[in-house]
Amino acid sequence: MKAHTRETQATMTPQKALQYLKEGNVRFQNNLKANRNLLEQVNDTSDGQFPFATILSCIDSRVSAELVFDQGLGDIFSVRIAGNFVNEDILGSMEFACKLAGTKLIVVLGHTACGAVKGACDDAKMGNLTKLIEKITPAVKAVSEPKDASLRTSKNAEFVDTVAKKNVQLTIDRIHAESPILSEMEKNGEIRIVGAMYDINTGAVSFFE
Repeated sequence: MKAHTRETQATMTPQKALQYLKEGNVRFQNNLKANRNLLEQVNDTSDGQFPFATILSCIDSRVSAELVFDQGLGDIFSVRIAGNFVNEDILGSMEFACKLAGTKLIVVLGHTACGAVKGACDDAKMGNLTKLIEKITPAVKAVSEPKDASLRTSKNAEFVDTVAKKNVQLTIDRIHAESPILSEMEKNGEIRIVGAMYDINTGAVSFFE
């Protein structure tokens, strides 16, 4: 598989980009890989890059977007931060990726058993991590069940994963609210913004559609 070119990127649509990622995740789950020469892709991309998707994911070592979607060099922009939330810098990066570099899809990728989400559920305090966790707290508050405070902690795996999903949804809401550029591009059909969850037990990605 060759690296994407200006021509192949131009033929890409948001739906086609999403399908590419879905197919790549199926290969990953089946321990298969597209036939690509990475060193050849280094050479192919030396004069420019034409990725088709931008993926915001957690820093978790088990959730490498390039691996779980079986993508090569020059295929995706990968933005990583604990808890996969957005701030001004990340929104700027996404605007660059879509408006200037031509990607057709933004995926906000959460995952099960997320450590940052667990920290938010427990209202953890530690150095700069405290401020980071505060960005995820709205997702904790937005999940109404269970009511019992003793069940709203990192020890409740179901609660943690529900908060992680809500965090993905709230992140997408923030992209729409805080980036007129990306919101307008989506309204015009130039890009699509979708959420997804990666299951650390199976390797499967479930998209919110």
